[in-house]
Amino acid sequence: MINFQETLDEIYADLSSITTRGTVATYIPELACVNGDKFGIHLIDANGMSYSVGDADEAFSIQSISKVLSLTLAFSIRGDKLWQRVGVEPSGDPFNHLSLLEMENGIPRNPLINAGAIVIADVLVSQLKKPKEDFLSYIQKITNDETIDYDPKVAKSEKDTGFRNYAAANLLKSYGNIENDVETVLDFYFHQCSLRMSCKQLANVFYMFMNRGKCLMNNEYLNINHVKRINALMLSCGFYDEAGEFAFEVGLPGKSGVGGGIVALLPNKFCVATWSPGLNAKGNSLLGMKALEQLTTKTGLSIF
Repeated sequence: MINFQETLDEIYADLSSITTRGTVATYIPELACVNGDKFGIHLIDANGMSYSVGDADEAFSIQSISKVLSLTLAFSIRGDKLWQRVGVEPSGDPFNHLSLLEMENGIPRNPLINAGAIVIADVLVSQLKKPKEDFLSYIQKITNDETIDYDPKVAKSEKDTGFRNYAAANLLKSYGNIENDVETVLDFYFHQCSLRMSCKQLANVFYMFMNRGKCLMNNEYLNINHVKRINALMLSCGFYDEAGEFAFEVGLPGKSGVGGGIVALLPNKFCVATWSPGLNAKGNSLLGMKALEQLTTKTGLSIF
């Protein structure tokens, strides 16, 4: 039987001595204020047992990890009609790239790049009575945790510097793939990305993707076919243009964010979240990638 706590302790001890930890994101000014030395890991297994090390209880901006959660809510509401407006193929490009949009007539390659997530945001703005409040309530109910909230400073920082997202949204609008006012859609999108969670909270909310669509309280939020498809998207598209490398090195479905968080899971076994703000050249947490590679290597647990 695997001792997860012992494994996390070993990984943390090994990686904590590394001085080259990547570069903290600065293109969103508020993210640049984060201490680059922070490092935490939290794992929850199929029995609901939790294991933590380091700064696992400190909240941070989850950024693009939120795209999986907005996709999950939109998919549960719209079903397969969702795929008429966004594709399911890896982009092979950075998360904020625009060139493919014009080549493919305003249909984003997948929902985990910015353009795709903006389309999903538009879907939720159309479907929810109070989009920001309803989305936050959805996350809080899954985790049974009302302390999860948006970070207004990060949301404002994103809005003030989100020129490429405005460009993407207006390009989508020109192709008829944004139904609502661009400002309204982007306001929701910027707030969605500003969600603050700790590694523990992230692992708890993503537990349902490991547990066949059921959260820790055993409430069903997705059917098994929805879970299968979202996990497949995380494996193939969850790490920008480094998704292949993550599958090769780690071998788990997962999602990263430029706040330094990564969440990954092995169906029916465990869900794990890491946080280290320093990013590699592809925009993924440098220590987080190393930690997860060590986790699957030491335990021998991956989908492959």
